[in-house]
Amino acid sequence: MANLRNQLDIAIVGAGPGGLATALFLHRAGHRATVFERFDTAHPVGSGLMLQPTGLAVLQALGLDGQIGQLGARVDRLTGTDSRSGRTVLDVGYAPLGPNVHALAVHRAALFNVLHSAVQRKGIALVTGFTATAMTTGETGHWLQSDRGREGPFDLIVDASGARSPLRVAARFPPKPRPLTYGAIWSTVPWVDSGFDRHALSQRYRKSSVMIGVLPVGRQTGDGPELAAFFWSLKPESYDGLRARGIAAWHDEVLSHWPETAPHLSHMASFEQMNLARYAHETLRVPAGTGIGFVGDSAHCTSPQLGQGANMALLDAAALATALDRAGSVAEALELYCRFRRWHVRFYQFMSLALTPFYQSDSRTLPFVRDVLVSGIGKLPPVAALLAQLVSGQMLRPLRAISLAPVTSADRAA
Repeated sequence: MANLRNQLDIAIVGAGPGGLATALFLHRAGHRATVFERFDTAHPVGSGLMLQPTGLAVLQALGLDGQIGQLGARVDRLTGTDSRSGRTVLDVGYAPLGPNVHALAVHRAALFNVLHSAVQRKGIALVTGFTATAMTTGETGHWLQSDRGREGPFDLIVDASGARSPLRVAARFPPKPRPLTYGAIWSTVPWVDSGFDRHALSQRYRKSSVMIGVLPVGRQTGDGPELAAFFWSLKPESYDGLRARGIAAWHDEVLSHWPETAPHLSHMASFEQMNLARYAHETLRVPAGTGIGFVGDSAHCTSPQLGQGANMALLDAAALATALDRAGSVAEALELYCRFRRWHVRFYQFMSLALTPFYQSDSRTLPFVRDVLVSGIGKLPPVAALLAQLVSGQMLRPLRAISLAPVTSADRAA
Protein backbone atom coordinates (compact mmCIF):
# COMPACT_ATOMS: atom_id res chain seq x y z
CA MET A 1 0.00 0.00 0.00
CA ALA A 2 1.36 3.38 -0.96
CA ASN A 3 1.96 5.97 1.73
CA LEU A 4 0.54 9.47 1.62
CA ARG A 5 2.97 12.09 0.42
CA ASN A 6 4.77 13.88 3.19
CA GLN A 7 4.16 17.51 4.07
CA LEU A 8 0.37 17.49 4.14
CA ASP A 9 -1.07 20.73 5.52
CA ILE A 10 -3.24 19.71 8.47
CA ALA A 11 -5.30 21.95 10.76
CA ILE A 12 -6.06 20.67 14.26
CA VAL A 13 -8.87 22.43 16.11
CA GLY A 14 -8.49 22.30 19.89
CA ALA A 15 -5.45 22.25 22.17
CA GLY A 16 -6.63 19.56 24.58
CA PRO A 17 -4.82 16.24 25.06
CA GLY A 18 -6.25 14.78 21.85
CA GLY A 19 -5.40 17.80 19.72
CA LEU A 20 -1.89 18.24 21.07
CA ALA A 21 -1.09 14.53 20.79
CA THR A 22 -2.40 14.52 17.22
CA ALA A 23 -0.16 17.47 16.37
CA LEU A 24 2.90 15.69 17.80
CA PHE A 25 2.22 12.47 15.89
CA LEU A 26 1.59 14.27 12.60
CA HIS A 27 4.63 16.54 12.98
CA ARG A 28 6.80 13.49 13.61
CA ALA A 29 5.45 11.93 10.40
CA GLY A 30 6.61 14.98 8.42
CA HIS A 31 3.30 16.81 8.02
CA ARG A 32 2.77 20.54 8.58
CA ALA A 33 0.43 20.68 11.56
CA THR A 34 -1.17 23.88 12.85
CA VAL A 35 -3.19 23.86 16.08
CA PHE A 36 -6.06 26.36 16.40
CA GLU A 37 -7.26 27.13 19.94
CA ARG A 38 -10.27 29.29 20.87
CA PHE A 39 -8.77 30.62 24.11
CA ASP A 40 -6.33 33.53 23.97
CA THR A 41 -3.92 31.38 25.97
CA ALA A 42 -4.11 27.60 25.68
CA HIS A 43 -4.80 26.07 29.08
CA PRO A 44 -6.29 22.93 30.66
CA VAL A 45 -9.87 22.65 31.88
CA GLY A 46 -10.81 20.37 34.77
CA SER A 47 -9.17 18.63 37.70
CA GLY A 48 -7.83 15.07 37.76
CA LEU A 49 -7.97 12.09 35.45
CA MET A 50 -6.59 8.58 35.24
CA LEU A 51 -4.20 7.62 32.47
CA GLN A 52 -4.89 3.97 31.85
CA PRO A 53 -2.35 1.55 30.31
CA THR A 54 -3.76 2.50 26.89
CA GLY A 55 -3.15 6.22 27.34
CA LEU A 56 0.26 5.55 28.85
CA ALA A 57 1.21 3.47 25.80
CA VAL A 58 0.37 6.42 23.54
CA LEU A 59 2.48 8.79 25.66
CA GLN A 60 5.32 6.27 25.57
CA ALA A 61 5.11 6.25 21.77
CA LEU A 62 5.54 10.04 21.91
CA GLY A 63 8.48 9.73 24.32
CA LEU A 64 6.59 11.56 27.07
CA ASP A 65 5.79 8.75 29.51
CA GLY A 66 8.86 9.49 31.64
CA GLN A 67 7.88 13.13 32.11
CA ILE A 68 4.28 12.40 33.01
CA GLY A 69 5.38 9.50 35.23
CA GLN A 70 7.39 11.90 37.38
CA LEU A 71 4.30 14.03 38.00
CA GLY A 72 1.49 11.51 38.36
CA ALA A 73 0.42 9.17 41.15
CA ARG A 74 0.40 5.40 40.63
CA VAL A 75 -3.08 3.91 41.04
CA ASP A 76 -3.32 0.18 41.69
CA ARG A 77 -7.00 -0.16 42.49
CA LEU A 78 -10.44 1.43 42.53
CA THR A 79 -12.41 1.09 45.75
CA GLY A 80 -15.92 2.02 46.80
CA THR A 81 -17.61 1.87 50.22
CA ASP A 82 -21.23 2.12 51.28
CA SER A 83 -21.59 5.24 53.43
CA ARG A 84 -24.02 3.67 55.92
CA SER A 85 -22.73 0.15 56.44
CA GLY A 86 -19.04 0.82 55.73
CA ARG A 87 -19.05 -2.31 53.56
CA THR A 88 -16.67 -2.42 50.59
CA VAL A 89 -18.82 -2.77 47.49
CA LEU A 90 -16.17 -2.06 44.86
CA ASP A 91 -12.58 -3.26 44.76
CA VAL A 92 -11.11 -3.55 41.29
CA GLY A 93 -7.35 -3.83 40.94
CA TYR A 94 -4.91 -4.05 38.05
CA ALA A 95 -2.93 -6.95 39.60
CA PRO A 96 -4.67 -9.66 37.50
CA LEU A 97 -3.09 -8.06 34.42
CA GLY A 98 0.46 -8.36 35.75
CA PRO A 99 2.65 -7.01 38.55
CA ASN A 100 3.66 -3.86 36.68
CA VAL A 101 0.27 -2.91 35.25
CA HIS A 102 -1.43 0.10 36.80
CA ALA A 103 -2.97 3.46 36.01
CA LEU A 104 -1.39 6.86 36.54
CA ALA A 105 -3.58 9.58 38.03
CA VAL A 106 -2.59 13.09 36.96
CA HIS A 107 -3.86 16.61 37.20
CA ARG A 108 -5.10 17.84 33.84
CA ALA A 109 -2.66 20.73 34.07
CA ALA A 110 0.25 18.28 34.33
CA LEU A 111 -0.84 16.36 31.24
CA PHE A 112 -1.49 19.57 29.34
CA ASN A 113 1.89 21.05 30.29
CA VAL A 114 3.78 17.94 29.19
CA LEU A 115 2.02 17.85 25.80
CA HIS A 116 2.05 21.62 25.30
CA SER A 117 5.76 21.88 26.10
CA ALA A 118 6.49 19.13 23.58
CA VAL A 119 4.51 21.00 20.92
CA GLN A 120 6.48 24.15 21.65
CA ARG A 121 9.82 22.30 21.53
CA LYS A 122 8.94 20.89 18.13
CA GLY A 123 8.06 24.35 16.80
CA ILE A 124 4.51 23.32 15.90
CA ALA A 125 2.37 26.36 15.09
CA LEU A 126 -0.28 27.16 17.71
CA VAL A 127 -2.81 29.87 16.81
CA THR A 128 -4.77 31.13 19.82
CA GLY A 129 -7.93 33.22 20.03
CA PHE A 130 -9.32 31.40 16.99
CA THR A 131 -12.86 30.06 17.41
CA ALA A 132 -13.62 27.75 14.51
CA THR A 133 -17.26 28.08 13.48
CA ALA A 134 -17.41 26.06 10.26
CA MET A 135 -15.39 24.43 7.52
CA THR A 136 -15.74 24.84 3.80
CA THR A 137 -14.33 22.87 0.91
CA GLY A 138 -13.10 24.25 -2.38
CA GLU A 139 -10.99 23.16 -5.33
CA THR A 140 -7.76 23.87 -3.47
CA GLY A 141 -8.65 22.13 -0.21
CA HIS A 142 -10.50 22.69 3.04
CA TRP A 143 -10.85 25.94 4.97
CA LEU A 144 -11.57 26.84 8.58
CA GLN A 145 -14.02 29.67 9.19
CA SER A 146 -14.03 31.92 12.26
CA ASP A 147 -15.09 35.43 13.23
CA ARG A 148 -11.50 36.42 12.40
CA GLY A 149 -11.87 35.25 8.82
CA ARG A 150 -10.76 31.98 7.35
CA GLU A 151 -7.58 29.89 7.38
CA GLY A 152 -6.42 27.44 4.75
CA PRO A 153 -6.39 25.70 2.47
CA PHE A 154 -5.65 22.43 4.31
CA ASP A 155 -5.42 18.87 3.06
CA LEU A 156 -7.12 17.67 6.24
CA ILE A 157 -8.88 19.18 9.25
CA VAL A 158 -8.86 17.36 12.59
CA ASP A 159 -11.56 18.39 15.03
CA ALA A 160 -10.45 17.92 18.64
CA SER A 161 -12.47 20.79 20.09
CA GLY A 162 -14.90 18.82 22.21
CA ALA A 163 -18.52 17.76 22.43
CA ARG A 164 -19.92 21.19 21.59
CA SER A 165 -17.91 21.66 18.42
CA PRO A 166 -19.83 23.35 15.58
CA LEU A 167 -17.69 21.42 13.10
CA ARG A 168 -19.44 18.14 13.84
CA VAL A 169 -22.18 19.02 11.35
CA ALA A 170 -19.56 18.01 8.75
CA ALA A 171 -19.62 14.41 10.03
CA ARG A 172 -21.11 11.83 7.73
CA PHE A 173 -23.91 11.26 10.25
CA PRO A 174 -24.42 14.35 12.46
CA PRO A 175 -24.66 13.65 16.20
CA LYS A 176 -27.75 13.49 18.37
CA PRO A 177 -26.89 14.87 21.83
CA ARG A 178 -28.13 13.01 24.92
CA PRO A 179 -27.59 14.97 28.16
CA LEU A 180 -27.07 12.76 31.20
CA THR A 181 -29.03 13.31 34.39
CA TYR A 182 -26.05 13.52 36.73
CA GLY A 183 -22.89 15.57 36.60
CA ALA A 184 -20.42 16.49 39.33
CA ILE A 185 -18.60 19.31 41.04
CA TRP A 186 -14.82 19.02 41.18
CA SER A 187 -12.03 20.68 43.09
CA THR A 188 -8.29 20.23 43.52
CA VAL A 189 -7.08 20.05 47.12
CA PRO A 190 -3.87 19.05 48.92
CA TRP A 191 -3.38 15.30 49.24
CA VAL A 192 -4.11 13.83 52.68
CA ASP A 193 -2.51 10.53 53.74
CA SER A 194 -4.53 9.95 56.88
CA GLY A 195 -7.41 7.58 56.14
CA PHE A 196 -6.70 7.33 52.41
CA ASP A 197 -4.78 4.97 50.14
CA ARG A 198 -2.34 6.98 48.04
CA HIS A 199 -2.47 4.30 45.33
CA ALA A 200 -6.24 4.09 44.94
CA LEU A 201 -9.26 5.97 43.68
CA SER A 202 -11.44 5.96 46.80
CA GLN A 203 -15.20 6.45 46.54
CA ARG A 204 -18.11 6.57 48.95
CA TYR A 205 -21.68 5.81 47.90
CA ARG A 206 -25.17 6.27 49.26
CA LYS A 207 -27.23 4.14 46.88
CA SER A 208 -26.62 5.80 43.49
CA SER A 209 -27.75 9.32 44.29
CA VAL A 210 -24.62 10.13 46.30
CA MET A 211 -21.12 9.45 45.02
CA ILE A 212 -18.04 11.11 46.50
CA GLY A 213 -14.52 10.49 45.23
CA VAL A 214 -10.95 11.25 46.24
CA LEU A 215 -8.23 10.63 43.66
CA PRO A 216 -4.51 11.24 44.25
CA VAL A 217 -3.23 13.14 41.21
CA GLY A 218 0.43 13.74 42.00
CA ARG A 219 1.89 17.16 41.26
CA GLN A 220 1.18 19.82 38.66
CA THR A 221 4.90 20.64 38.53
CA GLY A 222 7.95 18.71 39.63
CA ASP A 223 8.51 20.82 42.74
CA GLY A 224 4.84 21.35 43.57
CA PRO A 225 2.81 19.83 46.42
CA GLU A 226 1.00 16.51 46.20
CA LEU A 227 -2.62 17.01 45.21
CA ALA A 228 -5.94 15.21 45.14
CA ALA A 229 -9.02 15.61 42.99
CA PHE A 230 -12.23 15.72 45.01
CA PHE A 231 -15.62 15.21 43.39
CA TRP A 232 -19.27 15.17 44.45
CA SER A 233 -21.93 13.78 42.12
CA LEU A 234 -25.11 15.80 41.60
CA LYS A 235 -27.77 16.80 39.12
CA PRO A 236 -26.63 20.03 37.42
CA GLU A 237 -30.03 21.65 37.92
CA SER A 238 -29.65 21.19 41.69
CA TYR A 239 -26.38 23.13 41.81
CA ASP A 240 -27.98 26.55 42.34
CA GLY A 241 -29.97 25.17 45.27
CA LEU A 242 -26.81 23.67 46.74
CA ARG A 243 -25.08 27.04 46.53
CA ALA A 244 -28.07 28.80 48.06
CA ARG A 245 -27.90 26.54 51.13
CA GLY A 246 -24.28 27.57 51.62
CA ILE A 247 -20.90 25.89 51.73
CA ALA A 248 -21.20 24.96 55.42
CA ALA A 249 -24.40 23.01 54.81
CA TRP A 250 -22.75 21.13 51.97
CA HIS A 251 -19.72 20.35 54.15
CA ASP A 252 -22.05 18.89 56.77
CA GLU A 253 -23.76 16.75 54.14
CA VAL A 254 -20.45 15.40 52.81
CA LEU A 255 -19.19 14.68 56.34
CA SER A 256 -22.37 12.77 57.15
CA HIS A 257 -21.35 10.31 54.46
CA TRP A 258 -17.56 10.42 54.82
CA PRO A 259 -16.13 12.04 57.98
CA GLU A 260 -12.53 11.39 56.87
CA THR A 261 -12.88 14.01 54.12
CA ALA A 262 -12.80 16.86 56.66
CA PRO A 263 -9.18 17.86 55.78
CA HIS A 264 -10.16 18.09 52.09
CA LEU A 265 -13.27 20.14 52.80
CA SER A 266 -11.23 22.61 54.86
CA HIS A 267 -9.56 23.69 51.61
CA MET A 268 -12.91 24.33 49.90
CA ALA A 269 -14.12 27.52 51.55
CA SER A 270 -16.50 28.50 48.74
CA PHE A 271 -18.18 27.07 45.67
CA GLU A 272 -15.99 29.33 43.53
CA GLN A 273 -13.18 26.84 44.20
CA MET A 274 -15.18 24.10 42.48
CA ASN A 275 -16.08 23.44 38.85
CA LEU A 276 -19.42 22.10 37.67
CA ALA A 277 -19.16 19.33 35.09
CA ARG A 278 -22.12 18.38 32.91
CA TYR A 279 -22.04 15.07 31.09
CA ALA A 280 -23.61 13.97 27.84
CA HIS A 281 -23.52 10.82 25.79
CA GLU A 282 -22.86 11.01 22.06
CA THR A 283 -21.10 8.74 19.60
CA LEU A 284 -20.53 9.68 15.98
CA ARG A 285 -21.46 6.66 13.88
CA VAL A 286 -18.59 7.61 11.57
CA PRO A 287 -15.97 9.95 13.15
CA ALA A 288 -15.08 11.50 9.79
CA GLY A 289 -16.46 13.50 6.88
CA THR A 290 -15.10 14.89 3.65
CA GLY A 291 -11.65 16.21 4.58
CA ILE A 292 -12.28 16.08 8.34
CA GLY A 293 -11.61 13.60 11.14
CA PHE A 294 -12.91 13.79 14.71
CA VAL A 295 -10.94 12.83 17.80
CA GLY A 296 -11.75 12.84 21.51
CA ASP A 297 -15.04 14.25 22.78
CA SER A 298 -15.99 15.62 19.38
CA ALA A 299 -16.17 11.98 18.21
CA HIS A 300 -17.46 10.36 21.40
CA CYS A 301 -18.37 11.69 24.82
CA THR A 302 -19.98 9.97 27.78
CA SER A 303 -20.00 9.82 31.58
CA PRO A 304 -16.64 9.35 33.32
CA GLN A 305 -17.63 6.10 35.04
CA LEU A 306 -14.86 4.10 33.35
CA GLY A 307 -12.39 6.98 33.27
CA GLN A 308 -11.66 6.56 29.58
CA GLY A 309 -12.08 10.11 28.20
CA ALA A 310 -8.49 11.31 27.86
CA ASN A 311 -7.29 7.80 27.08
CA MET A 312 -9.74 7.47 24.19
CA ALA A 313 -8.61 10.85 22.84
CA LEU A 314 -4.97 9.76 22.96
CA LEU A 315 -5.83 6.49 21.23
CA ASP A 316 -7.70 8.44 18.54
CA ALA A 317 -4.62 10.59 17.94
CA ALA A 318 -2.35 7.57 17.53
CA ALA A 319 -4.88 5.77 15.33
CA LEU A 320 -5.32 8.74 12.98
CA ALA A 321 -1.56 9.13 12.59
CA THR A 322 -1.19 5.40 11.91
CA ALA A 323 -3.97 5.54 9.31
CA LEU A 324 -2.31 8.45 7.51
CA ASP A 325 0.97 6.53 7.50
CA ARG A 326 -0.59 3.40 6.00
CA ALA A 327 -3.08 4.86 3.52
CA GLY A 328 -2.67 6.11 -0.03
CA SER A 329 -5.01 9.11 0.21
CA VAL A 330 -6.65 11.29 2.85
CA ALA A 331 -10.04 9.73 2.15
CA GLU A 332 -8.60 6.25 2.50
CA ALA A 333 -6.82 7.26 5.71
CA LEU A 334 -10.07 8.52 7.23
CA GLU A 335 -11.81 5.26 6.38
CA LEU A 336 -8.95 3.31 7.95
CA TYR A 337 -9.04 5.51 11.04
CA CYS A 338 -12.75 4.80 11.46
CA ARG A 339 -12.09 1.06 11.23
CA PHE A 340 -9.29 1.25 13.78
CA ARG A 341 -11.49 2.91 16.37
CA ARG A 342 -14.99 1.63 15.55
CA TRP A 343 -15.46 -1.34 17.87
CA HIS A 344 -13.31 -0.17 20.76
CA VAL A 345 -15.16 3.16 20.90
CA ARG A 346 -18.57 1.57 20.56
CA PHE A 347 -17.85 -1.01 23.24
CA TYR A 348 -16.64 1.51 25.81
CA GLN A 349 -19.38 3.98 24.95
CA PHE A 350 -21.94 1.23 25.52
CA MET A 351 -20.35 0.06 28.77
CA SER A 352 -20.04 3.59 30.15
CA LEU A 353 -23.66 4.35 29.36
CA ALA A 354 -24.85 1.01 30.76
CA LEU A 355 -22.88 1.37 34.01
CA THR A 356 -23.78 5.00 34.72
CA PRO A 357 -27.24 4.32 36.28
CA PHE A 358 -25.61 1.92 38.77
CA TYR A 359 -23.55 4.82 40.15
CA GLN A 360 -25.44 7.98 39.21
CA SER A 361 -29.23 7.69 39.19
CA ASP A 362 -32.32 7.82 41.37
CA SER A 363 -32.81 4.05 41.14
CA ARG A 364 -33.29 2.02 44.31
CA THR A 365 -32.76 -1.35 42.63
CA LEU A 366 -29.62 -0.80 40.55
CA PRO A 367 -27.28 0.15 43.44
CA PHE A 368 -28.45 -2.94 45.33
CA VAL A 369 -27.62 -5.11 42.31
CA ARG A 370 -24.28 -3.29 41.97
CA ASP A 371 -23.30 -3.87 45.57
CA VAL A 372 -24.25 -7.55 45.56
CA LEU A 373 -22.64 -8.42 42.22
CA VAL A 374 -19.44 -6.40 42.41
CA SER A 375 -18.70 -7.21 46.05
CA GLY A 376 -19.55 -10.87 45.46
CA ILE A 377 -18.68 -12.35 42.09
CA GLY A 378 -16.28 -9.47 41.40
CA LYS A 379 -13.73 -11.19 43.62
CA LEU A 380 -13.72 -14.42 41.63
CA PRO A 381 -10.50 -14.73 39.55
CA PRO A 382 -12.08 -14.81 36.07
CA VAL A 383 -14.37 -11.87 36.84
CA ALA A 384 -11.61 -9.91 38.59
CA ALA A 385 -9.42 -10.25 35.50
CA LEU A 386 -12.26 -9.13 33.21
CA LEU A 387 -12.97 -6.10 35.40
CA ALA A 388 -9.29 -5.19 35.39
CA GLN A 389 -9.20 -5.52 31.61
CA LEU A 390 -12.29 -3.33 31.36
CA VAL A 391 -11.09 -0.44 33.54
CA SER A 392 -7.62 -0.55 31.97
CA GLY A 393 -9.16 0.27 28.58
CA GLN A 394 -7.66 -2.81 26.94
CA MET A 395 -10.81 -4.70 26.00
CA LEU A 396 -10.77 -5.53 22.26
CA ARG A 397 -7.01 -4.83 22.20
CA PRO A 398 -7.02 -1.30 20.76
CA LEU A 399 -3.22 -1.02 20.89
CA ARG A 400 -2.57 -4.02 18.67
CA ALA A 401 -4.41 -2.55 15.66
CA ILE A 402 -2.11 0.49 15.65
CA SER A 403 1.07 -1.43 16.54
CA LEU A 404 1.54 -0.01 20.04
CA ALA A 405 2.72 -2.18 22.92
CA PRO A 406 1.24 -1.88 26.41
CA VAL A 407 3.53 0.03 28.74
CA THR A 408 4.63 -1.19 32.17
CA SER A 409 6.33 0.59 35.04
CA ALA A 410 9.52 -1.25 34.09
CA ASP A 411 9.33 0.31 30.61
CA ARG A 412 9.00 3.77 32.14
CA ALA A 413 11.94 3.21 34.45
CA ALA A 414 14.06 2.30 31.45
